[in-house]
Amino acid sequence: MKPVTHVLVVSADPAWRQPVCDGLNQAAAQRDNPHGLLAVPCACDTSALEAALSTQHGADVQVVLVDHGPAGSGQGPAAVLLAQRLIDARPELSLYMVLEDDADKLLVEQLASDAVDGYFFRGEDDPSGWLRILAAEVAEKADTPFYDALRDYVAQAKDSWHTPGHAGGDAFKNSPWVGDFHGFVGDEMLRADLSCSVPALDSLLHPTGVIAQAQRLAAKAFGARATYFATNGTSTSNKVIFQSLLTPGDKLLLDRNCHKSVHHGVILSGARPVYLDSAVNRHFGLFGPVPKATIERAIAEHPDAKVLILTSCTYDGLRYDLRPIIQMAHAAGIKVIVDEAWYGHARFHPELRPTALECGADYATQSTHKVLSAFSQASMIHVNDPGFDEHLFRENFNMHASTSPQYTLIASLDVARKQAVLEGYRLLDRSLAYARELREKINATGAFRVLSLEELLPEELKDDGIRLDPTKLTIDISASGWSADALRDELIGRFNIQVEKNTHNTLTLLLTIGTTRSKVSRLFDAMLRLAKERRTPLTYARMPEAPRFSTLACLPRDAFYEAGERLPLLDESGQPNSALSGRVCCDQIVPYPPGIPVLVPGQVIEPAVVSYLVRLLQTQRSIDLHGLATQDGEWHLRVLTAAEQAALPPVR
Repeated sequence: MKPVTHVLVVSADPAWRQPVCDGLNQAAAQRDNPHGLLAVPCACDTSALEAALSTQHGADVQVVLVDHGPAGSGQGPAAVLLAQRLIDARPELSLYMVLEDDADKLLVEQLASDAVDGYFFRGEDDPSGWLRILAAEVAEKADTPFYDALRDYVAQAKDSWHTPGHAGGDAFKNSPWVGDFHGFVGDEMLRADLSCSVPALDSLLHPTGVIAQAQRLAAKAFGARATYFATNGTSTSNKVIFQSLLTPGDKLLLDRNCHKSVHHGVILSGARPVYLDSAVNRHFGLFGPVPKATIERAIAEHPDAKVLILTSCTYDGLRYDLRPIIQMAHAAGIKVIVDEAWYGHARFHPELRPTALECGADYATQSTHKVLSAFSQASMIHVNDPGFDEHLFRENFNMHASTSPQYTLIASLDVARKQAVLEGYRLLDRSLAYARELREKINATGAFRVLSLEELLPEELKDDGIRLDPTKLTIDISASGWSADALRDELIGRFNIQVEKNTHNTLTLLLTIGTTRSKVSRLFDAMLRLAKERRTPLTYARMPEAPRFSTLACLPRDAFYEAGERLPLLDESGQPNSALSGRVCCDQIVPYPPGIPVLVPGQVIEPAVVSYLVRLLQTQRSIDLHGLATQDGEWHLRVLTAAEQAALPPVR
């Protein structure tokens, strides 16, 4: 399919506007036009914004050409304001201003200089030259430097005398044992599995060529000063940033709701964490953001903190009102990291913005594979920190990155960025429409109900400006009579539908740019059939309430690296082991889902924590407990010995 690219020509002067469009389209017809550039006239009023956001044609708009107006017309301020509104709504658009003379640039620079990609002058009647520049702009956005280099190299069919050992898939061919793997994976994928022995493909550890070019395009697309590709997920991305910003003993404030990789980063960096308890919706067993008042109090009480890290949005789609929080942190000299693993798509639709970077975050990590089209494990690190130390960051990045990265993961990041920029708005607009449709249809079943923001929010977050990502649907199944485990099994066994996750009384659906009309139809059909098979409503056992964070006896790193001893979770009578009370945990104990640590290394164990773990094991079959040790078929906790604890420096 040949792409269509609309150039929106915006002017209050119809006598100028239409001839410019005609000239651009005539020039496009006379030259190679691979991206399908087509000039479309539009008045300099709200209709221009409506055109850019139109469900029907707005998705094709890639370039906006705004006429500043002739001298003395008084059109300039309105034109610049409209240009700013267009870019505020869709920052991925390319903006060109048409000026009368250089003096007009002063007003433009005051209001929209950062957003302007280029200038033309009214007195120069050169539609062919203008089109050439606009076509080059679109070509740059459509460029995938790394993917192109990889594809071209594979097409050259070089003999492989280097790693990997399967030698472009030749090791699998004609094998009676593993030959089917070649057919399953595909010849091109295996040929593209190369090594750092190919100079033309650059080096992820020290990029200077096509990877560096691809990262620069990604930084521009996502609104960052610099962007780095990560091939082992946002988990490693978080650790790299921690080790770059924190030295042993440095204090950081962190959302206890953070992904376990953040807590691993605390161990690796040797930092002194101040854990902030997240809000909890106890009825549905869902963890929300940390209350704004808690964050504000922590910033005031810990002026020596170096870093604040938050998760936005959460697994269930809850997003912080980040701007005032980041401003508070920056006023105290604290850098802000936002884990946007589940929100990497937000930049490309106005309904989802602002992003963390747009709110002033210093760092944002995104799982490009979760909600955009990159392969699994493919993530990005975005940097806006004015004090960024690139050398130190690179050293820490290389400490975690493989010297043999999977090149198809890098290529998928390059392609995912291109798709997000050129058609992300259209695809996300479609996903949001599907989300609204599913919400209405599922609610109409009478047995299932998609929870609203108000229903998801714990009481203490009601006034915090929390918003909901509409592409994440949390379904209350209470009235259906189905248990969550049984319903999930029915969906996958009978209807071939795999959901994202579930709690004891909810299911979570994730809509992405890959959601299709057929999938929506099949899902609704399944929910309708299951609703007709509703059962007597269950009395759900209330989820055990996670205890509040206790105290740290020592740094997490210190506790983790001690040998410790293992004590059973249950005593000889099958009750919570009282001998654990007051001991110091060596490991991170994480119920999954939701993946929030109940214990972290260095934390003092209280009786409520032991009781909570025991209740989870006894009542919640769908939850796994990560971090417990097994010994003689029983669950054990690794704790510091008395001698180890006495030898470790206490937390100050």
